[in-house]
Amino acid sequence: MHAEWGGRRSWLSSAAQVLLGRSPSWGIVQQDTGLPEEEPKAWEQVRRDPRSALEKRSRNPKKDPTGMAERAALEELVRLQGERVRGLKQQKASTEQIEEEVAKLLKLKAQLGPDESKQKFVLKTPKGTRDYSPRQMAVREKVFDVIIRCFKRHGAEVIDTPVFELKETLTGKYGEDSKLIYDLKDQGGELLSLRYDLTVPFARYLAMNKLTNIKRYHIAKVYRRDNPAMTRGRYREFYQCDFDIAGQFDPMIPDAECLKIMCEILSSLQIGDFLVKVNDRRILDGMFAICGVPDSKFRTICSSVDKLDKVSWEEVKNEMVGEKGLAPEVADHIGDYVQQHGGVSLVEQLLQDPKLSQSKQALEGLGDLKLLFEYLTLFGIADKISFDLSLARGLDYYTGVIYEAVLLQTPTGAGEEPLGVGSVAAGGRYDGLVGMFDPKGRRVPCVGLSIGVERIFSIVEQRLEALEEKVRTTETQVLVASAQKKLLEERLKLVSELWDAGIKAELLYKKNPKLLNQLQYCEEAGIPLVAIIGEQELKEGVIKLRSVASREEVDVRREDLVEEIRRRTSQPLCIC
Repeated sequence: MHAEWGGRRSWLSSAAQVLLGRSPSWGIVQQDTGLPEEEPKAWEQVRRDPRSALEKRSRNPKKDPTGMAERAALEELVRLQGERVRGLKQQKASTEQIEEEVAKLLKLKAQLGPDESKQKFVLKTPKGTRDYSPRQMAVREKVFDVIIRCFKRHGAEVIDTPVFELKETLTGKYGEDSKLIYDLKDQGGELLSLRYDLTVPFARYLAMNKLTNIKRYHIAKVYRRDNPAMTRGRYREFYQCDFDIAGQFDPMIPDAECLKIMCEILSSLQIGDFLVKVNDRRILDGMFAICGVPDSKFRTICSSVDKLDKVSWEEVKNEMVGEKGLAPEVADHIGDYVQQHGGVSLVEQLLQDPKLSQSKQALEGLGDLKLLFEYLTLFGIADKISFDLSLARGLDYYTGVIYEAVLLQTPTGAGEEPLGVGSVAAGGRYDGLVGMFDPKGRRVPCVGLSIGVERIFSIVEQRLEALEEKVRTTETQVLVASAQKKLLEERLKLVSELWDAGIKAELLYKKNPKLLNQLQYCEEAGIPLVAIIGEQELKEGVIKLRSVASREEVDVRREDLVEEIRRRTSQPLCIC
């Protein structure tokens, strides 16, 4: 507040007293607040119209941009009126007088209202997001390690791109899913959106850097304004693990490698039996054309067909006819095709289909799929692949082969087919996406895959909980312990030697920890070894190395300790 008025509480108190009819003289106010002896004009305003003066001062936006002074003034009125009511009760005033003052108090409280700044704040993460405990992160890191090692085994380089892009970069690339893009609030500069996937930013990266040939992987978070089912591994913020091959190559060789990578990763993670569905965007477009779907409805009908793995054909047909205006007979023609699935024999059958063979697009797609199955057979994964005409990945940028991996449930009865319980990986060919960003429209053929790791994390976590398996949250190989007191310096020397040698080691942060407490810590944390320092061991130049699991102890010469720890703790990777 203005310097001449001193403390806010004193001035508000005096003004409130005037408002309540107590009208202290300026001398009393001056004595109470330490204000100047000469009565200022502002005080005259308070005496003439106290409420107006109080509100005018408390609502001055320059002095009170948040309205805090206005609220403070009302709080002061409530406090003083409360004192007045209590005083009347102590004086045993008449009931009528007390009720009159209580009514004034209630009116003031109603005017004050609840203090929003003091309302209970619900501490939680935003919808569709979550925190990860050390146990969960240990599982995630091991899953990531399996995926990254596979990507590197196939010769991929790693890149990174910004978590947000220019809105124009993402617009028009995702079809009906564009409504799920998170737009950032305009800060008076560029219009920005959070990335929806890693594929469009990759295409933008290729066009910007004029790259025509690269094999890359990228693991990062993406964002979708969806209604997530977090129990099924679906979120608004989640990781994608992408692998892509960009460049002009002979047909179907890069595509076959992408499918091989997908199968390698899912097999290595041991999350259950899976099936990879494949189709081709050209087959879909040719099929829609010969069935009588207008060109303008191709993408929206694609989106409907893509739901066949979740809902029945009747529901999909009702959506196409009722919501998207497709003729019923056209929908029936589509149904004759999209409910078919099989292997290379189905590809050969459709190559002879009298209607479908009228479409040049469809014939090109079927020819490439036949070649793809030849390569998949050579890679030894053809039994994991199913040609499925209902697969219609909704993203606008796909131009050729598309694929999606689903986990399978065990059949519930004899002769029943396995049921898909969720997509865990997907991808396809997108030869035109880079050209959308290039000023001259130069095309860079691309094919890739994306691993849906959130779904995989959920499955692994559920499996570990069901088996009640303990998950280590650190990689500590050895704890440096002492058997007697006054050995802190020796522990610090030894742990430093181990760190310098690249050994993952810890010690308890106490001068004289009990040996039992140190051993218990190892058992709880899953640390496999304990290096125990004792007075006798120091004299003999050895360290007692204890196995936590077997409780066996051996004396190891200090100079041999590092090698012995390495020998004992080398083990193969396991996601458990």
